[in-house]
Amino acid sequence: MYSDSLKPSISLVAGVRQIAAKTPVFDTRAIQKLDSAHYLHPFTDFKQLNEQGARVMVRGEGIYLWDSEGKKILDGMSGLWCVNVGYGRTSISEAVYKQMEILPFYNSFFNTTNVPAVELAAKLVEISPPQFNHVFFTGSGSEGNDTNLRMVRRYWDLLGYKERHVIISRHNAYHGSTVAGASLGGMEGMHAQGGLPIPGIEHIGQPSYFESGRGKTEAEFGIEAASWLEEKILAVGAEKVAAFIGEPVQGAGGVIIPPATYWPEIQRICDKYGILLIADEVICGFGRLGAWFGSELMGIKPDLMTFAKGVTSGYLPLGGVMVGDRVANVLIDKGGDFNHGFTYSGHPVACAAALENIRIIEQEKLVKKVASETGPYLKQQFASLAAHPLVGYVDSCGFMAGLNLVKEKSNVVHDCVLFTPEQNVGMICRGYMFGNGMIMRAVGDRMIIAPPLCMSVVQIDEMIALIRLCLDQTLADLKQRGWV
Repeated sequence: MYSDSLKPSISLVAGVRQIAAKTPVFDTRAIQKLDSAHYLHPFTDFKQLNEQGARVMVRGEGIYLWDSEGKKILDGMSGLWCVNVGYGRTSISEAVYKQMEILPFYNSFFNTTNVPAVELAAKLVEISPPQFNHVFFTGSGSEGNDTNLRMVRRYWDLLGYKERHVIISRHNAYHGSTVAGASLGGMEGMHAQGGLPIPGIEHIGQPSYFESGRGKTEAEFGIEAASWLEEKILAVGAEKVAAFIGEPVQGAGGVIIPPATYWPEIQRICDKYGILLIADEVICGFGRLGAWFGSELMGIKPDLMTFAKGVTSGYLPLGGVMVGDRVANVLIDKGGDFNHGFTYSGHPVACAAALENIRIIEQEKLVKKVASETGPYLKQQFASLAAHPLVGYVDSCGFMAGLNLVKEKSNVVHDCVLFTPEQNVGMICRGYMFGNGMIMRAVGDRMIIAPPLCMSVVQIDEMIALIRLCLDQTLADLKQRGWV
């Protein structure tokens, strides 16, 4: 319990807002004090953050952010994998304002709909692979994957296979932080809190060549990693397996890009046993890999596709599931009431933001640009970082890329000498990134980026130069510690 002295006063809050309204100067300490006293952040050590004080972001434009101290920062992570069209898009703000003036909210229960939700559903069907003709809206990707679990099990129940409820995912996968989403994901730290995963969820290894591909070519490893799915199906019993879920490229797990042989083999196995295939496109969708959806790039035909983040470029919360005809036809023809949904399903203002966001992506040809211009250039420039003494493995796909920090390099990536987890070298490197105005995420000792799709070739050069500078400073730091 906090003391009364830490409770926010009206004058303090008003004072901060008044300063912010008049000039770009902010009372950082006052904001941090309120933050520490009252705001519990996601995925955060609360005590540690309160001791350090949160970084206060106050403005964004294009690919850049500014904090309350006036520091300019290149956002190499698109906010949280989501600000695909960049910050400061006035036309999205105007679309949101206009819709709020007309109809700020109404629900989609009780046989009711609204115009932006209908228009967005039709637009999503237009840009999605041909098997998708229906959309179920949620407020987030986590809610979307909860929906998948409910929808998959309902589908098999309606077909008379009431034991077919097991969903297979991958270790180190991320599918949200709700109870079902965290269970579908394969992150041990999340499972350790709250008695997860829930029953009926199984996991297999992730297709990380750097981690598990020793002694094999990438193509050989892709086939082997996919075979783990068949092994798990047979171990569980094919008559009990309902679906397999995976991101085309694993995002929060560390930008794990599977070999080209992996997904076609996964598709073959799903088809062989008749199980549903769920593509979690929350990160990969809306152009990030150089296709509207990562499934297209990987050559697969999912039955369900989760989306969120890039659908509005993060300007407002919105998510959902693209529902393939195989599933939708059963739910419509045999299902009766589907007892699942959310207050904000098909929120008219969020849908208006999404429609304008997609219009920008189309008008500026951002998907094609990532596929044929900026994506290949980023791949080339990011690959040049492999020459750095700290970098042992580099790979990229579209506007997602990652590199592994290693103690000693080797011509064979699996022979690199790694740092210990206790040394926390990734976080040391991330500290230099923030210090030099560059946001690059650390997943263990793997440093990853997913920049806004509107980034130019010149800005890619700027980003790579910043990354290289921070790698140099990290190396100097580690030498001083005697770790290299």
